[in-house]
Amino acid sequence: MSSKKPGIDQSLVEALAKLIQETDLSEIEIEEGDVRIRVAREITAAPVAAAQYVAAAPQAAAPAAPAVKPAPEAPAPAASSSAGAVSAPMVGTAYLAASPDASPYVSEGAEVKEGDTILIIESMKTMNQIPAPRSGTVKSIAVTDGQPVEYGETLMIIE
Repeated sequence: MSSKKPGIDQSLVEALAKLIQETDLSEIEIEEGDVRIRVAREITAAPVAAAQYVAAAPQAAAPAAPAVKPAPEAPAPAASSSAGAVSAPMVGTAYLAASPDASPYVSEGAEVKEGDTILIIESMKTMNQIPAPRSGTVKSIAVTDGQPVEYGETLMIIE
């Protein structure tokens, strides 16, 4: 095999390297008989991605400190949860009715029993019926039909 290596045409390798630069390819490979030449360029996207990741970490740490200040505000929603707020148990899309043509599960002023379906949250192509956590009267509905919701977001108030 050592007799084949001297047969590699250096001008061909240089031409392939120039072709990679001109065409913005990451690699090129040519095989002729028993000889195969592969020319690849070093990808610099990985270090850039790592730099973005490192830059994102301090940004994530910076909001963590201000998050301590909003933490006292968190008991305010907790107070509304004790006042009957029903929060989203998952991230998804809230639907107030079983289908676009159907009437809503509940409306403001309606009486509900614990366990009654009050709305649906679609998450990952699955329709999840959300039951009333307690019996009472629906005081307000905080979401609209088809609205995206986040985990913990208030859906409605039942008192």
